[in-house]
Amino acid sequence: MIKKFYRIIILPYTLFLLYLMFLGMGRRQFEDNLLTIRPVLSTIDFIKGCISWKDIITIVGGNIIMFVPFGFLGWAYPKLMGIKPLLFTFISAITIVEGFQYFTRMGIFEVDDILLNTSGMYLGFLIRNLMERRWKNLVV
Repeated sequence: MIKKFYRIIILPYTLFLLYLMFLGMGRRQFEDNLLTIRPVLSTIDFIKGCISWKDIITIVGGNIIMFVPFGFLGWAYPKLMGIKPLLFTFISAITIVEGFQYFTRMGIFEVDDILLNTSGMYLGFLIRNLMERRWKNLVV
């Protein structure tokens, strides 16, 4: 039952995330292509420069939590049940999306985003495995 619901909802959810990443939240096209390739350090600098915890939770937490559903992709695509194919596919896809943000200047290519998004996907993978072990009858 849950797997069927997931298969229906993941495509619209993905399209919604793409909208947020390129057009949502008042995004405008940058004058220059922006690139942040200082993993972890740029996020630490961002946190130090923030005035409110709300901004930190929204940006950093959002980059993790919004990608948790992708840890369940094995339900829709059985070849992605294992962590290796899921990681390879997810990191490839999110890197391409970050690249599109860079080339369209509708966002910033940030290595930290790739790391945070992948952490969210991995968290979802762990939750999926826990659900499958605990509630075998519900996760059909």
